[in-house]
Amino acid sequence: MQLNHTHDPAARSWLAAANAADTDFPLQNLPLAVFRPSASTEPFRGGVAIGDQVLDLAALSRTACLQGLAAQAAGQCSKALLNDFLALGPAAWQALRHALFALLQSGAASATVAAVRACLLPQDAVDYAVPIQIGNYTDFYTSIHHARNVGRIARPDAPPLTPNFQWLPIAYHGRASSIGVSGQKFRRPMGQFMPPGASAPVYGPCGRLDYELELGICIGQGNALGEPIAMTRAESHIFGICLLNDWSARDIQFWEMAPLGPFLGKNFATTISPWLVSLEALAPFRLPFLRPADEPQPLAYLDSADNRAQGALDVQLDVLIQTPQQRGKGQPGTRVSHTSFRHQYWTLAQMVTQHTVGGCNLQTGDLLGTGTISGPQAEEAGAMVELTKGGREPITLAHADGVTEQRAFLQDGDAVILRGWCEAPGRQRIGFGECRGEVVPPLIALEP
Repeated sequence: MQLNHTHDPAARSWLAAANAADTDFPLQNLPLAVFRPSASTEPFRGGVAIGDQVLDLAALSRTACLQGLAAQAAGQCSKALLNDFLALGPAAWQALRHALFALLQSGAASATVAAVRACLLPQDAVDYAVPIQIGNYTDFYTSIHHARNVGRIARPDAPPLTPNFQWLPIAYHGRASSIGVSGQKFRRPMGQFMPPGASAPVYGPCGRLDYELELGICIGQGNALGEPIAMTRAESHIFGICLLNDWSARDIQFWEMAPLGPFLGKNFATTISPWLVSLEALAPFRLPFLRPADEPQPLAYLDSADNRAQGALDVQLDVLIQTPQQRGKGQPGTRVSHTSFRHQYWTLAQMVTQHTVGGCNLQTGDLLGTGTISGPQAEEAGAMVELTKGGREPITLAHADGVTEQRAFLQDGDAVILRGWCEAPGRQRIGFGECRGEVVPPLIALEP
């Protein structure tokens, strides 16, 4: 992805809120979501974030502000799901983003500004939905730091890394039907697990509920069955990125993963942020993909000059936990982790290529999770199972008024908030908004 005029850090919008230093949504971002006015029965439709507003693409399509391919793209974004827009491909994605940039940039004609302003709604007055029809959801396992941390906890008598981890991006097929948008509330799952020291498993509510800090990769155009996507073309199949929380029932998960992968420990809920940030918007924050010389190097099909030059992506990430007590006092959550996606062992392109190398056909709207994002330091862990050493060392959550609480794993009523942004010297900061999910008590199911 090449830099162009839409990445100019000096560019400003006629909408003052888009020029605020701390906004997630300046002119250089322009991410997509689907929304409708709060408490309304209006249909969901596509929108673009700019400052503290949402630009209604359905309303904009009824004006004369857009022409050609950009108008066609905006028309497809007028629907309740963005799949038809994604299927148009990179040329249409860029045409719409560049046209919106021109409409929202300072210096636009007064008549244009008036027409666009009439299509704006405050972000705090709208509701969001999952923006795409997700046919398939695949969750990867691509952080070597997370893999080592969890391996030491789950398999204390074995090497923390499986022999294949440094040779290929590992993944499992997840559950698309339980993916919800930020604000999702889900019940603590029930399941079977083996209590410590027990000789037989029990059935009951999960006692070791966890979050996983991830990014979601939104597939734009897919590939035909039996035709793998080469590394040189992999990123052209990705529209953009969102925040993703892969909720995990650790007691259920560790018991069932012998020998197969996650099932009930993962399929009860996954939460994503509403905004899809395009790969084009993220272009200024690419970094070289570096693999230590004394570690296995990617096989040829997982390697390319472009991937080595700019395969890594520096997305800064925070995790906050807000307890019911904090929420009741109107206090924000406590930050428990901060890291960056640049630490991942495998890149976006490598994940896409690995997914298709056997002939699998990705489809428009498919979602790929990056796997938990953990950095090299203890405070950069992307899951509670790491932060608390498997629950043995609870973390302290400090309230603004000095009160503290302890957590080994999540309790009912806890909310987890993920936040992400990119910033670099000489570049305009852009953000992802937030991904929030809340645990509610289980629906107790009785055994027959």
